[in-house]
Amino acid sequence: MIIDLTKCVSCHNCQVACKDEHVDNDWSPIAKPQPEMGHFWMKVNEKIRGTTGTFGTIPKVKVEYTPVICMHCVDAPCVKAGTGGAVYTRPDGIVIIDPVKSVGQKQVVASCPYGVVYWNDQLNIPQKCTFCAHLLDKGWELPRCVESCQGYAITFGEYADLQKTIQQTGAVTMHPEFGLKTNVYYVGLSKGLFIAGALVDSKTDDCVEGADVTVTDSTGQTLTAKSDNFGDFWVKDLAANKTYDVTISKSGMTTVKKSVTLNDDTNLGDILL
Repeated sequence: MIIDLTKCVSCHNCQVACKDEHVDNDWSPIAKPQPEMGHFWMKVNEKIRGTTGTFGTIPKVKVEYTPVICMHCVDAPCVKAGTGGAVYTRPDGIVIIDPVKSVGQKQVVASCPYGVVYWNDQLNIPQKCTFCAHLLDKGWELPRCVESCQGYAITFGEYADLQKTIQQTGAVTMHPEFGLKTNVYYVGLSKGLFIAGALVDSKTDDCVEGADVTVTDSTGQTLTAKSDNFGDFWVKDLAANKTYDVTISKSGMTTVKKSVTLNDDTNLGDILL
């Protein structure tokens, strides 16, 4: 599965479709019914960035929407945590929690570093996304969440068919440091903090478009950006707790240099050139 965050509009159709498919529906031996409350086998998380401090980085505030689902890891810790075949990986790579063999095995919930395995108190079993395997087994091509996505932000299929798309879009896995070789990829996943600002012509008060912004850390590694037609610039994917030298320049204008110790997303405010 590839989830393109640049296309996600937070309509929550995927989350609702998952509920519609699994709440009150018994799809044994793939899954027992999902509870109406408390479980989110597909969940759209919202993160508002740039709001720390008295005024935060207003107006440089970003809202990110991230649909989170079971990653169907190749080296799944839930498979190892379950006993007696309670959790298994199918030949197609889909990780399934057996609703009969998993009874009482609450350790399966704790084993997931992504927090996408839920405990069903009523049935006394762990549960999670199944990629709608019960539908795929009937000949459906897509899970319900993919089918319902109005922004076409979710792509699903065989890895061999999607490998080129993964490479072309620069899709990455969530928390690769876990080393679990997940089968869910993300396009546009945030990798760090941002430095933002607005550039203004000191002579005319006009917005400065097309200025070069270079951010350099102590090792000499640099990231660059250009100001847009509103004079705004964003330099993203910066590491926290580091000091960066910011250089802003445009032909015929004064070059501005600033030093920023980055503890959170930071707005440098209006900068005169």
